[in-house]
Amino acid sequence: MDLFGEFPEDRNILPEDGTVIYYGCIFSSLQADYYFDNLLNNIEWKNDEAIMFGKKIITKRKVGWYGDTDFQYEYSNVRKTAMPWTKELKELKLISEGKTGETFNSCLLNLYHNGNEGMAWHSDAEKDLKKNGAIASLSFGAQRKFSFKHKQTKETVSMVLDHGSLLVMKDTTQANWLHRLPPTRLITKPRINLTFRTIIS
Repeated sequence: MDLFGEFPEDRNILPEDGTVIYYGCIFSSLQADYYFDNLLNNIEWKNDEAIMFGKKIITKRKVGWYGDTDFQYEYSNVRKTAMPWTKELKELKLISEGKTGETFNSCLLNLYHNGNEGMAWHSDAEKDLKKNGAIASLSFGAQRKFSFKHKQTKETVSMVLDHGSLLVMKDTTQANWLHRLPPTRLITKPRINLTFRTIIS
């Protein structure tokens, strides 16, 4: 099922077994452009790494990991240490918290240089994350399709994430659904995605 356009803020776009709310664009075009440029130039971007079948894989996609403290976070068998918040990241965290009513203590950022770079099916259920906790996702830059797939029924739900938009995944979404950012040759511009999370010590 493909979803486009505006959605009521209290509408769950998943049919069952989880909660995903899409708030649409929460910034003006000028504000979204400002944050995109700031993040692109001021985040300490690094190529992402993963250990697959015993081999280290270096991705073209770049990442940044920030938090309240030097949180340790492990995914794809690679452990990262959080950097301290930048001024703009702290602003975006507070805006996301105010909009969603949730609280977060960390943020994983992804820089996709163009549509050839994406993310395979996965769920954010690492042991470091608060179980069934909310994850707020901010998107800046190129519009990209974002998809969910139910782990049991295989039902899919897809939507387009706009420049300056906010989406939140919470409740049992990670336990029951996979999500991905499919690659596409149609997109030539970069996209920055921020996922605000709660790490448990």
